[in-house]
Amino acid sequence: MAAAQQILFIQGGGAGTHDDWDDKLVDSLRRALGGGYEVRYPRMPDEGEPGYAQWGRAIRRELADLADGAVVAGHSVGGTILVHALAEQPPERTLAAIVLIAAPFVGRGGWPGEEFELPGDLGARLPRDVPVHVFHGLDDETAPPSHADLYARAIPQAQLHRLPGRDHQLNDDLRAVAEAICPVRP
Repeated sequence: MAAAQQILFIQGGGAGTHDDWDDKLVDSLRRALGGGYEVRYPRMPDEGEPGYAQWGRAIRRELADLADGAVVAGHSVGGTILVHALAEQPPERTLAAIVLIAAPFVGRGGWPGEEFELPGDLGARLPRDVPVHVFHGLDDETAPPSHADLYARAIPQAQLHRLPGRDHQLNDDLRAVAEAICPVRP
């Protein structure tokens, strides 16, 4: 019997996000994927004040516990910090996919922020031959949809998924994300 494919889901930032907001995203993803997947959903430290130093360390610990062929996904600032951590120090394990969900782009053209500003050569720094999916709701009032275009420029190999009628939480419906992940098998 084959082991379940692991998916690491990094929450967004804000007080109560793990239990009151992003848990709905994780539940939706689990339902949409069905069996054969193990969705890991760790609580990030000091979720109300996300910082690269603390969250980056926590993400690297989680990455170290994954098996080869895992999918990593991050919502909102969790996605921003995840992709920064992957670019700064690629994981030792082989990844099946990187998924960013409503992630604000921090850097030129996006939000200011020196602590985890994304490098201009972001795509070249990510693990080679790993599919990157960028999902963004076109009705997102938290992270502007234009940030998805900034990711597409910084990560030329990324597949951009613009979702009409979806808000920052993608209306708590990650079926589109599950469809992108399902064909990704180790």
